[in-house]
Parts: sequence; C-alpha cells; structure tokens
Amino acid sequence: MKIENKIKDTVAEAIENLYGQKTDSNSVQINLTRKDQKGDFTVVVFPLLRISKKNPEETGKEIGAYLKENMTEIAEFEVIKGFLNLLLSHSYWINSLNEIKDVEEYGFTKTTEDSPLTMIEYSSPNTNKPLHLGHIRNNLLGYSLSRIVGSTGEKVVKTNIVNDRGIHICKSMLAWQKWGNGATPESTGKKGDHLVGDFYVKFDQEYKKEIAGLVASGLSGDEAEKQSKLMAEAREMLLKWEAKDPEVYELWKMMNDWVYKGFNETYKALGVDFDKIYYESETYSIGKEEVLRGLEEGLFYRKEDNSVWADLSAEGLDEKLLLRSDGTSVYMTQDIGTAKMRFNDYPIDKMVYVVGNEQIYHFKVLSLLLDKLGYKWGKDLVHFSYGMVELPEGKMKSREGTVVDADDLIAEMVNTAREMSKELGKLDGYTEEEAEKVYYTIAMGALKYFILKVDPRKNMTFNPKESIDFNGNTGPFIQYSYARIQSVLRKAKDKNITVPDVLNDSSELTEKEIQLLKMVMNFPNIVAEAGKVYSPAVIANYAYDLAKEFNQFYHEMPIVFEEDAKKREVRLVLSEKIGEIIRQSMWLLGINVPERM
Repeated sequence: MKIENKIKDTVAEAIENLYGQKTDSNSVQINLTRKDQKGDFTVVVFPLLRISKKNPEETGKEIGAYLKENMTEIAEFEVIKGFLNLLLSHSYWINSLNEIKDVEEYGFTKTTEDSPLTMIEYSSPNTNKPLHLGHIRNNLLGYSLSRIVGSTGEKVVKTNIVNDRGIHICKSMLAWQKWGNGATPESTGKKGDHLVGDFYVKFDQEYKKEIAGLVASGLSGDEAEKQSKLMAEAREMLLKWEAKDPEVYELWKMMNDWVYKGFNETYKALGVDFDKIYYESETYSIGKEEVLRGLEEGLFYRKEDNSVWADLSAEGLDEKLLLRSDGTSVYMTQDIGTAKMRFNDYPIDKMVYVVGNEQIYHFKVLSLLLDKLGYKWGKDLVHFSYGMVELPEGKMKSREGTVVDADDLIAEMVNTAREMSKELGKLDGYTEEEAEKVYYTIAMGALKYFILKVDPRKNMTFNPKESIDFNGNTGPFIQYSYARIQSVLRKAKDKNITVPDVLNDSSELTEKEIQLLKMVMNFPNIVAEAGKVYSPAVIANYAYDLAKEFNQFYHEMPIVFEEDAKKREVRLVLSEKIGEIIRQSMWLLGINVPERM
C-alpha cells in the first residue's frame, strides 16, 4: 500500500474513533509538505472541523497523536494553522528503498492481454522534401509518447502516414522532368529526399518568375495565378496520376523511392521507428468510398457542382468539403480512409494524432466525422497538439528552401558535441571509435532533451550550442550524472565493497538522502502523470531535478570513501537506484546514456 493511502485510511479511522463519525478515506486531503516547513506529508485539517467541532489546532493535534500511536512510519508531527505536517521515520525510508532496490523497470506498469490498445501516429512527412526541424520535434514527441504510454500499462502501436500524393508531390516531379536532366541520387551524390526537395524549391522559383512576368504584362496577381501554365501542368499531372498514367506513375514511384531511402536514414539517425506505415496513395481511395457511403446513408450531402460536403453546424462548426466537384479527395478524405484501414488492422481503443497546433480545427472535424461513420474511438480521438519550433534566426519555409534539414542539424549537433567534449577533455583516453560513439550519444541526447523538456503545447526556439552545455538543464548534464554514478559503482567494486541484500533499517539518514528517496519513490507517479497528460516534459524535468539533487549530494557527502559501513551501504544502494531511474527516464525520452563520459 502506498504510504499516502495508509495515511488517509488511518486519518479516517482516527475520525471514527475520536469523533464517532465514519468518513470515506478518499475525502481526506493529503499533500506533500511545503519545502519551507518540516515534514513529508500534510493532512488538510479544515474540512474535518465540521466533524470534530473543535478548532484547527486542537483537531490537528488529536489526529496527529492518533497517527503517531498507530503508524510506526510516523516519527513526528506538527500542526501549523490548520495543516497537520507528518514527518516519516528513517526506518520507513530505508525499508522503502529495500522494497524497490531490486525491482526491474521500477515505476513501469506491465501490459496484460486485457490492456487497452492505443495507436499513436507521428511523423506524417510529405515526399516532396526532406525531414526538417519541425519534423524532428514531431518524431521525438511521438516516439517518446509511445514509450511513456506503453510504460503505463497500455499496448501501443506506432504508426506513420506518408503524404505521398497530391499537387505538392507533382510540383517536384514536374520540376525534375523540366530541369532535372536525368539527375539521380547516385549521379549527384545527394540523399534522395534532399534531391527531390531541391526540385520542389526549383518549381517555386520558376513559378514566381512566371507570375512576375504575367503581372509585368498587366495582369493582376489573381489573374496571373489563374493563367499560370506551370501550375496548370502540375494539376494535369495530378489528374494523370489519379488515372494511373504509366509514365507519370513510374516517375512518381521512382522519386518516392528516393525519398523513402532518405527518410529511413534520418529516422535511423534520430532513433525512431514505426510498427506500421500507411501511405496516402493507398488510403485516399478508401476515404472516397467511406465518404460515398456516408452520402448514401444521408450523413453527407452533394452540392449542384457535384462536390460532397458534411454539415456540422449542429455541432457548432461549419460545412466541410469532403470531395471536390471533379471527384478528387482532400486531406480529410485521406484521414477518413486511413482511419478505416487502421480500424481493420488493429482493435484500437484510443487514437492519438501527433500533429502541430495549426491543425486543431481539422481534428475537431475529423473526430465528428469518424463518430458519424461509426468508429467507436472517433469521438474520443486525441489530437496531441504541439507548438512550432524555430531556430534563433527565425521561421523556416520549405518552398523557399530556408528550412533547416534534419540531417544537417544532426551533423551539426555531432560536430558541436565533438568540439565541446575535446575542449573540456571529457573523453581523454578513449579510442577514436569509442569517442565518436559517445559524441553521437551526447549530440542526440542534447537534441532530444532540449526539445522534449519544453511543454509540447508551447512554441520553442531550438539553440544547438545551448543544448550541449554540460551544465544546466540539458541532456548532456543528465547523461554525465548517470556516467558519474556508474563511476562511483565501479570504484566500489574495485575496492571489493559489497552491499548486503537487505539494508539495516536502523541507519540514520541525512536530509539530502531523504530528499533523494522522496524523489525516487515519486517516480511511478511521474510516469503515470506523463502518460495521463501526454507530456514527455514531465519526465524530462523530473530527470533533471533528480540529477541535480544527486550531484549536490555527491559533492557534499562521501559515498565510496564513507567510513561508516551502514551509511556507505545506504548511499551506494541509493546511488545505484538513482542511476537506474535516470536511465529509465532517459529511455522514456528515447535518449541513450553512456556508461562513461
């Protein structure tokens, strides 16, 4: 039983015995004691005064005395203005450490056959450009979320929907046809996704030139756009693709294959993966079928121009286009089709979409449409909405080629980690191969942690150099703290210091040790909270606080060189458990920790 529950039960028991009235223990209010007061847990006395018919001070003292007499875990109590502060005994903390010290994956809840299945969609790239900084935030959030949710006792399926069709894809294809001169990844030495992205930028450049020329000839901006031959060719190519024109289809397959190979390299570098990948080219036609089914069932309606719409005004929204007048689909159609495919593939209980906050309205509409079409999880789908990520220089635009590619950023991070590590002498004595592995681990830890420590809903600025600082709230600081703990444990082993299976519960603890134990005992609550609110930031900031607290402890007190054997044993076991929890916390964020740094 958790100590909080035991305190609540005993308070309820005290109320019955002292004041003759039964009370539901769940109604007892208990909090962590404020840091400026002495104690571990605080019982709020005010709601109990209507039962005791006494003042707060007297009620608190009577309940406190009862708790101390009936709970061996309570060493002292103090009443301050209607708040009963309880101080737990040192033996309680030692016994708590004994209970968890050998528990593997402490804080995680194992799945069972009956565990609900949550599907998490993230990444969702377009095959007309490489992954960029915005995609990095999406992938890291989605992957971390899958690990967190999976650690709270739910089954998880990680999925990706690749937007591999549409006008934006045709723009890259058309530009390659016109100006590519047969260029391939092999002939240019470029990753396929970068090469295709270059042609997307090229299309935009040529389109702007064409529009500027038409405007110079006397047309308005709107008229120029309507008369653009380049855009007309792109639209014609899209219609040919939908009609499975052999030449267009082969070009599409070839260029998409280049992009997929490039994406896979980037995913591998980021350390993310998927259980199932869906493609818009396969789901959009299923979405069209679902929309037509909805039309037959009277859920949707057709306008005079042959387009199909959903009227959501009764739900407080507006009308939503589902099929254009020429029968082509829109993003919403594709999402409906993807939902049907997923529903057929997996017994989904909850669906989580990791998509930027600019799509909030889209997912409100999708939720209603899926519910109307009979998908049981439609109404309760979760849009895990996150903010924009920028660099110190400002915003980025794909079509203008001002985006920071994920691959370039990863390479820059590794270079920065290498330079800073060499400057600080962190990896002296390592072989070049060993050092390179650690540079990569530090770089990816810095990148992932800096992005994941921020509340996902907020916009953020990513600063590469700031993220690799070995001091402060950074990934490398936490990684170094873990490596420091492993160094302590190796020293103990070298000195043949053995730790008993069970620690002696008569050991006296310092305030710092108790504070660390409180944080260790709170880890399961942290994991549960992160899963409940869908926030890797909860884990990230806990890991930093724990690492920071340990480092203060490390500098203030001897561990291996402590002469009192009982104190040394407690400190070694505590250090080892903290190391495990730091490793588990970082694992939840998709971050590796080096054994030496």
